[in-house]
Amino acid sequence: MGLCKFESEIKHLSQSAEAAYARLSDLRHLEGLKQRLADPAVAEKMAEQIPAEKLEETRRYLEDLTFEQDCLTLRTPMGPLTLRAVEREEPKLVKLASEGAPVQLYVWIQLLPEGEAAKMRVTVGAELNMFMKSMAAGPLQQAADGLANILAHMPAAPMPDAEA
Repeated sequence: MGLCKFESEIKHLSQSAEAAYARLSDLRHLEGLKQRLADPAVAEKMAEQIPAEKLEETRRYLEDLTFEQDCLTLRTPMGPLTLRAVEREEPKLVKLASEGAPVQLYVWIQLLPEGEAAKMRVTVGAELNMFMKSMAAGPLQQAADGLANILAHMPAAPMPDAEA
């Protein structure tokens, strides 16, 4: 078994690395993903990126996502999968690791300042043997690319209340 990594393309964000980090470091800010599923433009974009036979299943998984400050949980055919934030390096990195999965999964969200905006790359890693790697490479690469596309189009995090 070895750690296999699948990297997304670099995405250019319309917000600073600090603003993007503020949004991504508290996973509750990703709750907006579920509301965006109702947007026809988002549905059309998903249909372009996800094979037709997987589209409805993907929608169901996204609708079942639950978010807490440090983790997100989704239902899979093998049972619930929790991704917990295990490392944060402001404003450059949020690393998530799976809990209770048959295969250890990691997600790195890397941010790099680019003037007043930022660049982002998502890496999905999994502890896989060579046989599993050949079967999982396509879906894990799609996961890295899809997550990067979704996160790149998320609005900025709400600003904290000055009185809080």
